[in-house]
Amino acid sequence: MSLPIITADQRLAEPRGIKGCIFGKSGIGKTSLLWTLDPARTLFIDLEAGDLAIEGWPGDSIRPRTWAECRDFAVFIGGPNPALRDEQSYSPAHHAAVCQKFGDPAALDRYDTIFVDSITVAGRLCFQWCKGQPEAVSEKTGKPDVRGAYGLHGREMIAWLTHLQHTRGRNVWFVGILDEKFDDFNRRVFQPQIDGSKTGLELPGIVDEVITMAELKADGGDPYRAFVCHTINPWGFPAKDRSGRLCPVEEPHLGRLMEKIRAPGTPAPRRLTFTPPAEGAADHPHPQS
Repeated sequence: MSLPIITADQRLAEPRGIKGCIFGKSGIGKTSLLWTLDPARTLFIDLEAGDLAIEGWPGDSIRPRTWAECRDFAVFIGGPNPALRDEQSYSPAHHAAVCQKFGDPAALDRYDTIFVDSITVAGRLCFQWCKGQPEAVSEKTGKPDVRGAYGLHGREMIAWLTHLQHTRGRNVWFVGILDEKFDDFNRRVFQPQIDGSKTGLELPGIVDEVITMAELKADGGDPYRAFVCHTINPWGFPAKDRSGRLCPVEEPHLGRLMEKIRAPGTPAPRRLTFTPPAEGAADHPHPQS
């Protein structure tokens, strides 16, 4: 047996899906992004049951109502994790049990995009499940232990997201609500609306793309919706582009956004450059208001 090295040619030939999350305030049009995707190739995981915005959309959907169903669908979509023990979720034993219930996973081969609406509701289902587990009860007093429930919630959510992220052959997009808050210095900050802090902090490191769907306004113009895609942006929105192909602001069309991500990009040696600021600008930076 030789060392299982994956050559550059093999790696480039592998099918590779895009994993990302899209955050925005309620009513900005996140669910309506389904209209920009091919309905024959898209599976809609409808956790919110708020599909009035896509009434008439001809694609397929599933509607998990419990956290156990969310985990079952994740292992059915992503396959088993051979590193896990049989009693653990997403293990080969879990996958086999789910296949016995749902049938052959090949039935999902016709879908190349999974659209999860929303990660906010998934977090609520997870936390509701966590509150009923032994870790959420204090061993000393027998009373509910909120810290234990939140700790379990963070681990469960990260495991669920990571398992879907490892589904290499499919695109997986999560949408969620973006909260606007003010910190102790009265500065405006934006955070994903997910129970607990662990998931929101670690999510940007798990997925390839973090997009904020926001309402922007040009000087003297009318407001418009757009995707904010770069980490450094003047509004402080959470954003990240691992592909290096997106502009700071893109049109709110998920189908064309994925086409742009898959398009040939600028070679890394030319893209990963640093242009120093003008003399004196680095010494006296202007704070953002």
